Amino acid sequence: MKRFLVSIFVLLASSLALVSCGNSNSSSTATNKGPSKLKFRVFVTNPLFSTGTGSHLPAVNIVDASRDVLSLSVISLSGNSAQPGLMALSANLQFTMIYSPTGNTISLLDNSTEGIAQTAGGAVQAITLPGFTESMFIGNANTAGYAAVPTAPVIGQAPGAVVVLNLLNGSIAASIPVPGAHFIVPSPDGNHILVFSDNSDTVTVITTIAIGTSTDPRTYIAGFDRPVWAIFNDNTTAYVLNCGAQCKGNAAGVSVLNVNTSSIESTTPVSAATYGLLHGSNLYVAGTPAPNPVGTNTCNGTATAATSCGRLTVLETGSMTVAGSAIITDGYHDRMQLSQDGQLFIGSHGCTNINISGGEVRGCLSILNTNSSKVVIPLQNGDVTGIQPITGRPVAYVIQNGQFWIYDTPADTLQLIPGDANNNNGQIDIVGQLFDLKLVD
Repeated sequence: MKRFLVSIFVLLASSLALVSCGNSNSSSTATNKGPSKLKFRVFVTNPLFSTGTGSHLPAVNIVDASRDVLSLSVISLSGNSAQPGLMALSANLQFTMIYSPTGNTISLLDNSTEGIAQTAGGAVQAITLPGFTESMFIGNANTAGYAAVPTAPVIGQAPGAVVVLNLLNGSIAASIPVPGAHFIVPSPDGNHILVFSDNSDTVTVITTIAIGTSTDPRTYIAGFDRPVWAIFNDNTTAYVLNCGAQCKGNAAGVSVLNVNTSSIESTTPVSAATYGLLHGSNLYVAGTPAPNPVGTNTCNGTATAATSCGRLTVLETGSMTVAGSAIITDGYHDRMQLSQDGQLFIGSHGCTNINISGGEVRGCLSILNTNSSKVVIPLQNGDVTGIQPITGRPVAYVIQNGQFWIYDTPADTLQLIPGDANNNNGQIDIVGQLFDLKLVD
């Protein structure tokens, strides 16, 4: 049988289960008060946390999500993560992976202890990837992590791989060659991983149970148009987003993929598609259409000085027909979250920023009221790198342009309430350059 370039991967979960560790906060940090002991927390990555002594350290700030108050407790990542940014949360909320683009390392936090996770053998070491990643997740068993590394060197092949991480001992367990692998999406049961590669019209499907065996875990499905993301409806059906012209392809659309049969059942054309969210029978899809002809103002119909705008399309999944659409800000859309009261927060990076003195201000965030179909563009510039609606409360946290913002979701505006020493008129001042945030309780 042909040998494939897949490293052998064996997880000894029964004998090396992850256990809690002690507090990893730095004693040199002026605001460090030990574990927060909060019951409802949001973690915020901050590579430039100020110690109050004129120096900075890479850290995770903790926000009390029940009161919108910044905790004095800080998780120091000095010596473990040089530039904490993107985070991935385990399904059971027990662990958080943190990626640092400086050094291309991934660290593992134990959310309960607010410190680096430990096994019986000691702290889990940071894992160095063979290149950068923008897409990663923790497997359902909490013993493995996965990261797409488009520049990972592969002997005799084009670069790119899905790297499998052993979270029990902090090592790379397998490297599955997939040229240009950039984004990965797991099925709910974890049995399959959809891999999306740069400048490709093919989706690679990895069968996780075959990793480390003599069977090639990869299956290739052609017939897409620059696919970049997917949303699973169940373990069998996935809605694949075809980026089309925005990614130098032809036409954007949403394809229904049957993973079991490796077949495309249908494709519905849309204006643009790079990211989406499924809620009930509604599939929300965002992207930025390429001007046709080049130079066309894609914001026609809206009152803005911008000439480039994005599109949000709503598909009814029963019939896979377009049920509605809206004009939103442009850029590459890769963040989307729905609040409990129906406010859809849509974020992008690389958008058109408008900042007219005394006039229009807009950046990469759009908010759709799914009940009224009204779109609000908040008065903030910059890329959106984190969105987190707060369960049970009418607020959402957003990281935009490295800053932390709290939105009043019924009003679709920044929260404005009488503040105190830790809460300035409904907002929280976190010093540093923030990137991502996750509700961990």
